[in-house]
Formats: sequence, structure tokens, C-alpha cells
Amino acid sequence: MGGVRVLAVDGPSGAGKSTFAARIVAGLRARGCRTALVSTDAFATWDDPVAWWPRLVEGVLRPLADGRPGTYRRMDWTTGVPRPGELVRVAVPDVLVLEGVSSGRTSVRPLLSHLCWLEGGPEAARLARTVARDGEAARAELGRWQRFERGWFAVDGTAAAAGTRLS
Repeated sequence: MGGVRVLAVDGPSGAGKSTFAARIVAGLRARGCRTALVSTDAFATWDDPVAWWPRLVEGVLRPLADGRPGTYRRMDWTTGVPRPGELVRVAVPDVLVLEGVSSGRTSVRPLLSHLCWLEGGPEAARLARTVARDGEAARAELGRWQRFERGWFAVDGTAAAAGTRLS
């Protein structure tokens, strides 16, 4: 992708992707590497778990591939109902860490330098972690999300395509 290396950190909800990606970014930055982090959580909603992808391509991936900064609108959940929020600018990095459910999808794999898959343990444990993070009121939506992503990953073959798989 131009001069930008792209690492995707993908896996099911509650697997620890955000924590893992943040550690990678911190480690790269500590070594002086210009690193940007973009999370699919900034795009996805309960009703639109993966179809938002063209906004990421047009706003971030294509500009970065051309050596230009990218921009996107982060989804704002402060009212409990997702709506377009703040504009986020993405400077051209040496490494873009793309983190979240569907970040390693088939359509982006040709652009990736590496795809890392985090399994995160049994589905029930992952649901418990996400409910602890997002609150009991989100349990039903999180359960629905897990059912969706189970089908998504089976069709997309993300885990099998990963160069690194962590449990």
C-alpha cells in the first residue's frame, strides 16, 4: 500500500484485539516508528457490522496508499444511538495498524503486510468480557453480534488466512 505497511488485527468480539493492537502501536512508537491505529469500532454499528467498509477505503486506505493523509468520521455512541461523530485525521504512517472485526477481510488482504488473528477463548468468556466492557444493557446486541460474526468469519475465512494466530 504505497510505502505504508498495514497490519490487521482481527478476531471475534471480546478476543482482546484492541488491547493487543494498542500494545503493538506503543511498542512501534517507542522504537521511533510512525504508527497510526484505526479501529473498525469507529465505523461499525449494531445494524451495520461490516457494510461500512467503503468509507474506510475511500477515507483512509486509498489516501494513505497515495501518500496522502486520510480522514474518517468516528461513530459517536454517547447517546446510546450511533451517529457520525468527530472527524479523525490519519497522518501518513510507516505502519497502519487496522484493528477490529473484519479488518482482515478478503478484500483488504492484498494490501496487508500481515494479518494477525486473535481467537480470544470460548464464546461465553468473550461475551462476558464484552458485557463487562459495554454494560449489561448491551448483552442482547452483543449476543446478536457474536452470531453475526460467527457466520462472517466462516464465510470470509479470516482465521485460516492469518499469518499469526493467537489463542
